[in-house]
Amino acid sequence: MKKIFNLQTLMILLVMLLPVLVHAQSDPGGDPDTAPIDGGLSLLIAGGVGYGVKKVREKRASNQERKD
Repeated sequence: MKKIFNLQTLMILLVMLLPVLVHAQSDPGGDPDTAPIDGGLSLLIAGGVGYGVKKVREKRASNQERKD
C-alpha cells in the first residue's frame, strides 16, 4: 500500500509542477500567433512507422512458418 501512496504523491506533484515547467520554456520575444507544430511529432510518426513495419514483418514470418 505504501508504494501506491508514493506513486500517487509523485503524480500529484508532477501535475502541480507541469504548468511551471511548461511556462518556463515559452519564448517571450516570439510571435504569439505562431506555434511550433513539429515539437517531436516527426519522431512520433517515425516511431509509429517503424513499429508498423516490425509488426508486418512478424506477421509475414509467422504466416511463412505455418505454410512450411
